[in-house]
Amino acid sequence: MTAPDRPAANTPETTRGVLAGFAAYGAWGLFPLLFAAMVPAGPWEILAHRIVWTMLLCAVALTVMRDWSWTRSLRHHPRLLAGVTAAAFLIATNWVVYVAAVTSGHTSDAALGYFLNPLATVALGVVILRERLRPLQWAAVAVGVVAGAYLAFAAGTFPTTALVLATSFALYGLVKKKVGDTLPALHGLTLETAILSPAAAVILVVVALSPAGATFGDGAWHTGLLVFSGAATAVPLLLFAAAARRIPLVTIGLIQFITPIMQLLCAVLLLGEHLPRERWIGFGIVWVALILLASDSLLRAWSRRPSSRLG
Repeated sequence: MTAPDRPAANTPETTRGVLAGFAAYGAWGLFPLLFAAMVPAGPWEILAHRIVWTMLLCAVALTVMRDWSWTRSLRHHPRLLAGVTAAAFLIATNWVVYVAAVTSGHTSDAALGYFLNPLATVALGVVILRERLRPLQWAAVAVGVVAGAYLAFAAGTFPTTALVLATSFALYGLVKKKVGDTLPALHGLTLETAILSPAAAVILVVVALSPAGATFGDGAWHTGLLVFSGAATAVPLLLFAAAARRIPLVTIGLIQFITPIMQLLCAVLLLGEHLPRERWIGFGIVWVALILLASDSLLRAWSRRPSSRLG
């Protein structure tokens, strides 16, 4: 989902959009603390609960609003259903890899993935959509490649988790751009989680029958966190949709960096992860690429502003 690239006006709607954007990306930035608190539940169990409770929350919301009529026409749009199904499995991949990174003590890898996401989005635009990049965008992509090479060789660890997160979320955004305009945010989220729910139910049964057993019910606090994962998933997405309707794309692009910054701070300051000097250098190279990309977006937005006339 994207917002039109238009100059922002200082209006109450713009203010609401900015606040919604900060709330959405701020909530996503705190996800490492939420998922770390769900241990001993594993990533697949957390994923399954997240899907099931999100779907139930969306179903309740649609029932309260009496907004189910749109489902009757879905069978006449097989391409839409195929696109939403692809989006559902891409976001599920992103979710489970992200949770696995957090619960295994690699939140910094997840943060790196979301720092790389804008670069992955630009790269997909070139490869899949055949878009032409501007000079600063080419420079940003080149610096991003250098960062990946440095992390793989100088730092000694190939950034697999970060690349999977960046690529899966960029592909999710691409698919949503293709099919999302025909579905409001709540409808799309409901459909995606409904598609994933049978697999989620199977996961919960398998976990329950495993020797370790399911962790659902492992104390009121832990149970509450698993149930809360539904609201934690749905609310930021709906806030993001509200922001995207009200503020320019360039503003969304700048606000989004709050999430990986908060994730990195959570990893280092609150979850006790240690980042070696080589990893910090790799992050620094990525940040140079992001500065180039942000500069290009700001310059493009500035060049599109209507010229003021004197007199």
